[in-house]
Formats: sequence, structure tokens, C-alpha cells
Amino acid sequence: MPSPLRTALLQSAPAPADALDRLDEAARRAAADGARLLVTSELYLTGYTPEAGFDALAEPADGPSARAVSALAARHGLAVVHGYAERGADGRLHNSAALTGPDGTPLAHYRKTHLYGDHEHRWFTPGDRPVVQARLDGLTLGLLVCYDVEFPETVRAHALAGTDLLCVPTALAEPFTVVPDTLVPARAVESQLYVAYANRTGTEGPYTFAGRSCLAAPDGTVPVRGGRDEELLLADADPALLAASRADSPYLRDRRPELYG
Repeated sequence: MPSPLRTALLQSAPAPADALDRLDEAARRAAADGARLLVTSELYLTGYTPEAGFDALAEPADGPSARAVSALAARHGLAVVHGYAERGADGRLHNSAALTGPDGTPLAHYRKTHLYGDHEHRWFTPGDRPVVQARLDGLTLGLLVCYDVEFPETVRAHALAGTDLLCVPTALAEPFTVVPDTLVPARAVESQLYVAYANRTGTEGPYTFAGRSCLAAPDGTVPVRGGRDEELLLADADPALLAASRADSPYLRDRRPELYG
């Protein structure tokens, strides 16, 4: 049985100008506390609103910021999931998340498939790969972005593909705290996996972000829950608890997809 995966969630206010420096410091602190994985918020490197300049700040998946994240991940010896605005080879923008390994190797890259609100639809092109995964320390990690996790189909697709820990960079605003408080734990239970939900806090443009980042476990518990302020949260994704919970709540085994249409 693999050891528990110490997971850090960086709940921070928008700060594109020094986002990489803040990420480097968070990675240093997380690694010092034994973390092997650090998850940031949605569009962490660029800001969430068009006024933040993500059009100008967008980079290719292997751009300068990706290389900087690779260097800091290797320097601190932990994997990093970061959200950013990606400019594809065709010039179109995507709301993306990347997983970089603890040796600095790119492990997975995901484009948000379910865009939220007028400004996301105006600026971004949705992705078309619902399940993106990579292995870390004996666990299978998956990536979604914010609104994606609010669709049970996306999380169930990950569960059926074998995801153990679902990493979800998020920019959830008030008043929708029902998502981290109720929906995210429900997703973890109904699909029998861990969900690492890393939200923003503070204000950007018309949005006041809700905070309340969490690690939700498959047994219905929430090992760590943030408040409204900036903070670095740490908790373990435990493979032993995951195996026991899957044995006690065999939702995937007992499904009858022929009835669902």
C-alpha cells in the first residue's frame, strides 16, 4: 500500500505580478511540512478576469512560466498543479491546468471542458479531453478546473478511469459556497476518490472569491477546510482509507449503466 500523499492547497488572492515568487515560497513551506503535491487556484498565474490581462499573459504549455514552475518543483522536490491561461498553437486561448512532477518533469496537461459565464465563453475555447491523468507516489492523479467538478459526469469519468485524487484549481465566487461545502464532498463520496479543491480568495473585478478550499475524502470527511483568508492548507490523501472506503461503498461496482441511457 502506498504511503499517504501529503497534499497542500494554496488559497491565495489574485496577484499575477508576483505569482511565481509566491508559488516558490508556498512550495518551500509545503515541502518543509512534508508535502509531495501543491495545488493552486484556477488561472493562478494570470488572474481570472479579462482586466487582469490574461490575454497578454497567456503562454504556450511549454512557455517561460511552465519552465519556471518546473524549476521550482524540482528545487523543492514536490509536484505542482498550477492554473494558467494557455495560448494554443492555433492562437486560441484555453483555461488550463498543468501537473509538474517533483523532478520538474511535465506529467499532465488539461484544458477546462465546461466554461462558466459570458466572459469565459468569450475568451476561451473549451477542451475536449475529459480525463487527463498521471501517476505520483503510487496514486493516480486527475485534473479538472472549477466548474468541471460541478458536473457529476466529469468526476464519474475520472473514477471509472481509475483516478484516486482529483486536483481542481478553482476560482469560485460568492455566494456559491454550496459547491465546496456540499457538492465537492458529495463528489468525493459518490465517485469514491479524493478531491483537492483549491480556490481563490479576495476580490478581482466584480468577483469576491469564496475561499473554503478543501481536501474531500471518499468516506465523507473533509480532512482540511480553508476559511476566507489567504492560507496554505495541508492534509493527507490516504490510500488505505481510499481502499477501505471503496470496499464499504462499492458505487462503481454496483452501477447499472444499461439503465441510465
